[in-house]
Amino acid sequence: MEVTEDLLASKGKRFVNHLIDLVPQYAVIYGLSYGFYYLGEFTGNYALSDWFNGMSTVMDYVFTYLLLLIYYTLMEGYTERTLGKYVTRTKVIKIDAEPITLNDAFIRSLCRLIPFDMLSFLGTNGKGWHDSISKTYVVDIDKFETKKQTEINLEAIGNTLIE
Repeated sequence: MEVTEDLLASKGKRFVNHLIDLVPQYAVIYGLSYGFYYLGEFTGNYALSDWFNGMSTVMDYVFTYLLLLIYYTLMEGYTERTLGKYVTRTKVIKIDAEPITLNDAFIRSLCRLIPFDMLSFLGTNGKGWHDSISKTYVVDIDKFETKKQTEINLEAIGNTLIE
């Protein structure tokens, strides 16, 4: 099946995906911060809390990027979707319309670390660098499944006529 431009998720949906995907990322960061604090309260040892809250800017970026890498790789690798994509009914597929693998998701996630990648989807075709480099698309599920089912039905009709 050929993936055509009409199947691609709109820029608006992509932006909403990004905003929604910030929620679990911040939840984990704040959850760890509070968890380490309360662990310190319980044990009387605040070393872990002090380390976490006193991270240098560089360590903060490393930690945040590692969190992003894990979140996007696991979510997209196993479900083809993130929390944002569940809400907007979009998913990630390969350019040949096949489901992505864990490796594809890892490559997409690594590409998100490219500076200004999050703005790259604002171009004319609405594809980000992490889409182009990893050879993937973000598609609207309803449109994609409709086209896929139509092609299956047409193929079945063709096979019936040949018999």
